[in-house]
Amino acid sequence: MADEVQLINPEELEAAHDIFKLLSNPTRLQILYILEQKALNVSEIVELLDGEQSAISHQLALLREGHLIKMERVGKSIYYALDDPHVLDIINETLEHASHINKGQPWQQK
Repeated sequence: MADEVQLINPEELEAAHDIFKLLSNPTRLQILYILEQKALNVSEIVELLDGEQSAISHQLALLREGHLIKMERVGKSIYYALDDPHVLDIINETLEHASHINKGQPWQQK
C-alpha cells in the first residue's frame, strides 16, 4: 500500500505552507483581493482598508517577500500589483467554500 501513495515534495510542501501562512491573515487576503482588480499605491490601499500606514506597509512587505505581490515605481509613487495572479484561484476557491459553509449549502460540482 505504501508504494501506491505519494507524498508532497518536501521543498514544495514548505513553500505551500509558507503561502498558506501568508493567506491566513485577513488584511493580506483583502490586499491580494483588491490588487487583483487594480495596481495601487500604499496610500490608496490604506484608504480602502481604513488601516494604519505602518501596518499596511508591513503586510505589503510580507506579501512581497512571499512573492505574491510586486512593486513598480511610477514617478515618485510605488504601485503594488499581484506578482503571480494564479494565487487568486486559491483565494477565490476558498471564498466560494466559505460561502457554502456560511449558507449551510453542500458543495456542488460546477
